[in-house]
Amino acid sequence: MAHADTATDIHDAKTPVEHLDVLIIGAGLSGIGAACHVKKSFPHRTFAILESRESMGGTWDLFRYPGIRSDSDMYTLGYRFKPWEKDQSIADGADILEYLEETATDHGIDRNIRFRHRVVRAEWSTADSQWRVDAERTDTGEIVRLTTDFLMSCSGYYRYDEGYTPEFPGIDQFEGRVVHPQHWPDDLDYAGKRVVVIGSGATAVTLAPAMSAEAAHVTMLQRSPTYILALPGADKVANGLRRLLPSRLAYALTRLKNATVSTAIYQLCQRYPKFMKGRIRQLQKGLLPEGYDIDTHLTPRYNPWDQRLCLVPDGDLFQSISDGNVSIVTDHIDTFTDTGITLKSGGDLDADIVVTATGLNLLAFGGMTLAVDGRDIDLSETMAYKGMMLSGVPNFAFVVGYTNASWTLKADLVCEYVCRLLAHMDENGYAQCAPERNPSVAEEPFLDFAAGYVLRSVESFPKQGSEAPWRLRMNYFRDLVTLRHGKVADDAMMFSGTRSLTAEPARR
Repeated sequence: MAHADTATDIHDAKTPVEHLDVLIIGAGLSGIGAACHVKKSFPHRTFAILESRESMGGTWDLFRYPGIRSDSDMYTLGYRFKPWEKDQSIADGADILEYLEETATDHGIDRNIRFRHRVVRAEWSTADSQWRVDAERTDTGEIVRLTTDFLMSCSGYYRYDEGYTPEFPGIDQFEGRVVHPQHWPDDLDYAGKRVVVIGSGATAVTLAPAMSAEAAHVTMLQRSPTYILALPGADKVANGLRRLLPSRLAYALTRLKNATVSTAIYQLCQRYPKFMKGRIRQLQKGLLPEGYDIDTHLTPRYNPWDQRLCLVPDGDLFQSISDGNVSIVTDHIDTFTDTGITLKSGGDLDADIVVTATGLNLLAFGGMTLAVDGRDIDLSETMAYKGMMLSGVPNFAFVVGYTNASWTLKADLVCEYVCRLLAHMDENGYAQCAPERNPSVAEEPFLDFAAGYVLRSVESFPKQGSEAPWRLRMNYFRDLVTLRHGKVADDAMMFSGTRSLTAEPARR
């Protein structure tokens, strides 16, 4: 990390520092959406997006493995203001990236993205009512300094430069190729090869059927199963509505329908886990060969939605299993050998290629350091307000989507709330806003989610509280009321400072 004193040495005191009204970090799904909201609400406000990579798209530009696709339907993963108009509801990565690039171009956002700018430090000055932001040019190493009135982190919570791979005994003696999906090589030829995909999450269940089209055989090796549901690749209702109604109305109705269905499924899983476990099993049984061992390979020890459900469009994984192109092996790795993997049960898996779909690493706010008036902020000592701001950190918001529904449902609501907050500050002449933590509110983990990637890192993240507005809700319809229509000024949000009341009125 760059420190404030290092950055100060680089900048001559006489060198003018560019100031922006709003600064957004990250040009992925959340950042492009945030910029669109800000530009629409405040057409004359200055803003920029700082993106550490050389291209926009975030996840959908970074991940290049075979079959990469959304794990949410595009009517909810798409933006509220930008209809998804393709026939496929579960879209592949290339189509999603095209949608994002089209959104940025249509709204003129692409001209405001500064690529290869990795934010390393942001320090708030109460005296100046602004952030001082240091970004490292990833191509030259130069430190660029900017100031801004409001800072918004849209970098997600994954670490983009490094995936998670456990230490596998004997992996160095394996004579084949080992690949992590986060760093998929362009030259990987798996045609006619024996492939073992280690993992059971969304990446593994995507890779296995996609690679099986060319590979000799694909084995999905898992320590324990994940709940997997088949979903139609195309939404017949959505496509029918689009033929009958104007595009925006059809999209809005489909978005509402799908948000309602996903919320209902989640609530049923939480309240009636035994029933839903049986229902999922019944659906899987109808898609698999007679006598397939569902209990061993597809029935987790936990209840549905204690971890995220995996969706497979048109049941492609189940079809690949039925066709004999994909096998699932539920076992533990004893050691790698020169030709494959020996299992704890004593069996062997021969492999030419091993794909370690073993998860991701979490990283809050892209790893940047936050400071307030010279004091570095320990994120674990802060509490998240409405799942989008931090206690004691002024004029700062972040986007973290739902774990039980589409990321963008929450991202859109957060962006709308930020615009409402900025408009409220303009109307009342405030220069600063910050949530003030209530000491009586008990701390809870930020993400109450049992996935391994969460459990490994959640202690370094902010806390959530035991009650509103500090509780991180995973319910779109409750957030819809609070963030889109609820009060901006409440007992927890403190406003201060003064600013000219001549600011432009927000467009609603």
